[in-house]
Amino acid sequence: MKLKLYYATNRGHQGNNQFNPVGYGIDPSKSGIENLRLGKVTLDVGEDLLSQCFKEETGSGNGDGVKLSEKLAKLAKKHASIVAFRESNPDKKSTKSTEDKKKLGSHEMRDEVLETMRKGHDVLFYVHGFNVSWWDAVGAAFALQEMLNRPLPVAKENKNVLVILYTWPSDGSAVPFVAYGSDRTDAIGSGFALGRAFLKLRDFLTEATKTSIKKGDEEKEQPEQCNQNFNLLCHSMGNYVLQNALQRIIERTEGRRLPRIFDHVFLCSPDVDDDVLEAGQPLGRLHELCRNVNVYFNRGDLALRGSDYTKGNPDRLGTNGVANPNQVHKKIYQMDCSGDLVQGVLEHGYYLKGSINADIRMSLDNIPQEEPSRFRESLDRYPNTFRMKPM
Repeated sequence: MKLKLYYATNRGHQGNNQFNPVGYGIDPSKSGIENLRLGKVTLDVGEDLLSQCFKEETGSGNGDGVKLSEKLAKLAKKHASIVAFRESNPDKKSTKSTEDKKKLGSHEMRDEVLETMRKGHDVLFYVHGFNVSWWDAVGAAFALQEMLNRPLPVAKENKNVLVILYTWPSDGSAVPFVAYGSDRTDAIGSGFALGRAFLKLRDFLTEATKTSIKKGDEEKEQPEQCNQNFNLLCHSMGNYVLQNALQRIIERTEGRRLPRIFDHVFLCSPDVDDDVLEAGQPLGRLHELCRNVNVYFNRGDLALRGSDYTKGNPDRLGTNGVANPNQVHKKIYQMDCSGDLVQGVLEHGYYLKGSINADIRMSLDNIPQEEPSRFRESLDRYPNTFRMKPM
């Protein structure tokens, strides 16, 4: 079967042809860290590879997306095809006609994504974290897309998910201190680029709700109904990228309220401060962008404990959950994934596994947070807080 993944990146391309690169590197684009290249990756894989990983037993139930991610990253590095959309008409003498505008990469990708959405797909933007190479990011995004679309009794029929990867210049190196600090710096500029992209999405959504129809000699705008949603999932330091993206959105939004762009936002193993969602803090207005915010944390996450102790950061949201549950907006929900659900002390990508991944899918299907069929139990001592259970 052929897998297809759309992406946006501010990484510098590798190879002689920027529109047909062999990959992307660890450095920002030479056009600037806020410059985005759009494209798609295609890869042929055997269905047995997917089904095997879907059946793999983990501490949280069937489905090992981490193993699938590793396998797909290796396959993609050897066999994937990358095509970057052209950002301008190569004929510099051409005028800016409607025909030329259609050739812009952003328009071409938009039209392809819209066509997929019309077939019943929701969109999930995915932002990876620290120490992730281009091919590892591609593998993780492919795995996330396939895990969310795997056959599940809890999934609604004909409700599929299209993942769009946002990959930023993460070092892909585990050199202590150096790589982490470099990634934090790159995450700031990358967040500004992501914020610009979300503002363009806001403008697109505004226009998409209008269509001109002609009645007699008059043209009137009528709303165009769409039943599909945009969602966002950020993993690890990808949440710090989001933190900077939100700052850019706030700076460039008029009025007292931010635009609602997303249906669901998922903060998975977030490598940000544990008070970041409180009013007045960097992500304190995140809830304005969406219908709800879902935080997945694990008290045994040693990767984030390393961020606490070796990098001098305050307690991490992905380790402890929200510092003061009573001081965050009621649209924010927490899922405690601690304990036997997470196998191995270095497990950091558990959002790709078993019941935790299935829980994300159930949110995308708009199953109520308190629904008994979910793989979680409510913790009465804290508002909107649940303990995850295996499938």
